Amino acid sequence: MAKIILADNPLNEVDIARELVPPSLDMVVARAGSPEFKAALAEADCIVGFGDPSMNDAFYAAAPKLKLVQLLSAGYDRCDVEAARRAHVPICNNGGANATAVAEHAIMLMLAVAKRLVWQHANVSAGRWRGNAVEDVRLYELRGRTLGIVGLGTIGTKVARLARAFGMDVQYYDIRRLTEDQADALGVRFSLLDEVLRTSDIVSLHVPLTRETRHLIGAAQLRQMKPSAYLINTCRGPVVDEPALIEALSAGTIAGAGLDVFDQEPPPSDNPLFGLPNVTLTAHFAGPTWDNQYTRFRNAFDNCQRVVRGERPLWIIPELA
Repeated sequence: MAKIILADNPLNEVDIARELVPPSLDMVVARAGSPEFKAALAEADCIVGFGDPSMNDAFYAAAPKLKLVQLLSAGYDRCDVEAARRAHVPICNNGGANATAVAEHAIMLMLAVAKRLVWQHANVSAGRWRGNAVEDVRLYELRGRTLGIVGLGTIGTKVARLARAFGMDVQYYDIRRLTEDQADALGVRFSLLDEVLRTSDIVSLHVPLTRETRHLIGAAQLRQMKPSAYLINTCRGPVVDEPALIEALSAGTIAGAGLDVFDQEPPPSDNPLFGLPNVTLTAHFAGPTWDNQYTRFRNAFDNCQRVVRGERPLWIIPELA
């Protein structure tokens, strides 16, 4: 029987994993780095969990039978990709299991910043009803606005579909182009990155964190955006130069931002973003929902079964494909 390790994590509902794990997989649940985890490594065929920087050359040497690192997340920036390459072990993401959740969260942040949801809630809770100066309030609709999607992968594509349902005009930038037929079917158009930044009312980021995308959005890029534009980030914090974003939000270079991710997580208590009135913040909670617990584990166990059968796994990260 194939042996797999499920790395225990507060974001994982272990009871659901136990409900779904196939009889052909002998699953050990252990916290990464624990004695139980280390003891199970020697016989493990697959590891299921989130990326961890401790998975280095020594880690793979301690797991000589390992055939797969199966992530429950879409992102893989915490993984030592080169160590996995040297060990000839594929790393696979979650196959879009959380794509719907992240896409919905991105739309939620767009609505929250356009409607000033947090500000409205604070006013009503404090007894100010519509604030102290109703004539100065500016709330906006998504319909008719231009959305620029940076990164049109599985999540970005779902964001595009939802945005089109809201009546938005959608343009995208990605290093991989859709065909004209695909773009027509989705209702989007390709634009260059600078063009997306200059002409979009809302820019939503959906790229993996790599050397190429770290600080993809910095001071120069923020200055290209409209003063009335909003930035939405539900991918990874370091894709944006956070100090540059704080400066842009403080100076009115852009109108606001909706952020689910930060440069440092959890962010320090003195992070200047906490004091800005034009941001809406969530705690890297876009991906994990109760609904996709089932999808994440279902995809993970299917991939484990594939490699145990000697087949090529699905969803290998691009660097190792």
